[in-house]
Amino acid sequence: MLSLENIEVSIGGSQILRGVQFHVPEKSVTCLMGRNGVGKTTTLRTITGLLRQSRGRITLNGRDISAMPPEERARAGIGFVPQGREIFPHLTVEENLHIGCVARGMKIGAGLDRIFTLFPILKEFLPRKGGMLSGGQQQQLAIGRALLTEPKLLILDEPTEGIQPNVIDQIGDTIRLLREEGKMSILLVEQYLDFARELADEFAIMDRGAVVASGPIANLTEEVIQAHLVV
Repeated sequence: MLSLENIEVSIGGSQILRGVQFHVPEKSVTCLMGRNGVGKTTTLRTITGLLRQSRGRITLNGRDISAMPPEERARAGIGFVPQGREIFPHLTVEENLHIGCVARGMKIGAGLDRIFTLFPILKEFLPRKGGMLSGGQQQQLAIGRALLTEPKLLILDEPTEGIQPNVIDQIGDTIRLLREEGKMSILLVEQYLDFARELADEFAIMDRGAVVASGPIANLTEEVIQAHLVV
């Protein structure tokens, strides 16, 4: 599905990513983990084309997307929910969702029933401005908007950060359902270990701009956690 090969990225003259490589299998959930500041978000921004690598190759379903601009990567099937969600606060929930439809060239309203099934609160709050929603509701809106683009790869950057427990459970249920449906792969950056262990099929851990451990989630042992995740 998605492969990163020896990705290097520098920002402001400082090298942030140092030969990052890992693979996201088809129809699976892969969790990208690591302490703060190790390059996880930079990796996601490079995958989506918001940052350009100085070396290495990114392929999606065998197609080299390394030189594609962000909009072409989105059309190729990458959906991205960034840290901080980045909804449009002055637009209504309905208008935010319609942007997801338009981005994919779909008719307005197409696919909305499915989003309302996953996140019922969004239907109730359709006329409400996005900026008036709670953090958890904004996260549901951002995920719903991304799903309306019908991605082949859904990227979620810390979807549980600052979110109330009941919404974390709902987001977890949605990820589990999407995995069971087998229509997309999910790349998830997550600090919450229990959440990752429950949902992920594979993991990759970053440290100092490189992947230092990876494999099936069953291999995420206490020894690995202590070595690479505990502060």
